[in-house]
Order: sequence, then C-alpha cells, then structure tokens
Amino acid sequence: MLSPLTPGRLAGEDGDDLTPAQAFDALYASCAPALVRQTYLLTGRHDRARAAVDEAFQLAWQRWPEVAQDQDPAGWVRAVAHECALSPWHRLVPRNRAPDPPPDPADRALQQALLDLPPSHRRTLVLHDGVGLDLPETAAETGASTPAAANRLMHARETVAARLPELADPAELHRRLVRLGAAERLGTAGSAAVRTSGERRTRFWARSAVAFVVTVVGATALTLRTVPPHPPLPVSPERVVREVPSRGASGSLPPGASAPRAEPQEPQEPQDGPERPAPRAG
Repeated sequence: MLSPLTPGRLAGEDGDDLTPAQAFDALYASCAPALVRQTYLLTGRHDRARAAVDEAFQLAWQRWPEVAQDQDPAGWVRAVAHECALSPWHRLVPRNRAPDPPPDPADRALQQALLDLPPSHRRTLVLHDGVGLDLPETAAETGASTPAAANRLMHARETVAARLPELADPAELHRRLVRLGAAERLGTAGSAAVRTSGERRTRFWARSAVAFVVTVVGATALTLRTVPPHPPLPVSPERVVREVPSRGASGSLPPGASAPRAEPQEPQEPQDGPERPAPRAG
C-alpha cells in the first residue's frame, strides 16, 4: 500500500502516555513498510530505499521531542525520507546509478519512465498519484507553490503517458504505482535497530565535536606559548665610526691639530629682481 501514512497512536490503550521508545516503535511499525515502497519508487534501488527510511527514522529519534509534538509525525518522517532518497550525493557513487528492476516487463517500463523524470516531478507524481495526497498537501511537502506543483504533476503525467499510453488515466496510474511498489519484498531494519543506530550516531558526533574543540583549544594554547607576541626588530648592520677630534672647552684645537679647511663655495648667482637704476653723470 502507498496510502497516506497515519501518525499512529502516541498514547496507550488505557489512555496513559507511552514511553518515548514505545511511541517511536509504534510510529515505525505503522509507517516504515509504506515508506520503503515509496522510496523504492523514487530511487529504483532496494538498498537506497531502505537506507533513506532508516536515516529518516534515526533523525526522528534524535529529535524525538520535536517529532512527537508535531501535528503529523508520519508526514515529518516521510518528508525526510523522500529528501534522503533523492539526495544528489547518491548519484556520485557509480553503483547507485543502476536500478534494481522488477521482474514484470510492464513494471520495468513504468520504473524506467519514473526514473527518467526530474526528481522534483517524480516526487510530485508519487505523492499525488501514488500516495494520494491532494495538490496543496503535495505542494507543501515538496516546498513548492500550488501552481508549481500542479505544473510538475501535469508534465510528469504527460511524460509517462507519452511512453505508456495505457497510463494516461490517473486511476490506472495510481493502481500501477501501487503494484510496482508492492512487487518487491522490501524488509525494514526494525525500530530497535534504528534507535540503536541513531543513538550510536549521536554519540559519534558528540565525541567528534568534543575532539574538535579540544584540538582547536590545544592548538591555540600551543601557538600562544611558542610564538613571541611581537616579531623581533631587524638589527641594522654595524658601521665603523671614525674618531672625530674634540675641541677644547674654549673652542681651540688641541696641540698639533690643524683646523679643517673650508670647502670653496661656488659663487651664487644673483637672484632675479628689478634692476637697480645706474646714476647719471652730473
């Protein structure tokens, strides 16, 4: 089934609140199987479909107070799982590019038609015609406006119908999407394993953050201890200063010393100015 996920009961049968682990397990049991089928339609690969769902639930467990208080916890997990499934980083790994084809030729043709769509169009088609969300809900979950989501849905339907004319009817397209998602036996890891992986992942990142801070503080302290506060000033080269004879107290030269010769001065040219009138003879 690709029907919309229900948030699941977050309270016990007798009205008592469940523990966080029990509430998470209930959400996982009601949502994970359908989510794996949806992500398989988005990726065409079994391992990527399961990995996307596991990553979404691990993140949900890490943020469980936030997810538990959300109006639609199942929608929260579904949005994260779809984002993880369509992450462009997966295409950088060569082994992730080849799909896992279903055995039925008609299902293989539909799978190839889906994978040839742009990721945003593929997600819109799966949410609207596969899961059964209405257009505003599809637009909100994909982060698009309602007209943009309608345009994506129209182009996706036209592209699929051009290759598979028998799927021009939306009702038939929905039936075939459900059949394609259910054709593969896609198991889930289990809620306990997902919670354990999420907790291990949280501890890893916490230790990594602490190690990074310690490294930065240690490097800063070492720098402050080994580097002088100011670089040393450059030392000018030595110069030989000749001894200058000193004058006496009265200004006279010491015995045997000759007065320095005055350097000849070049005659100065007269400065420009008004000529002085010469006197006239009487």
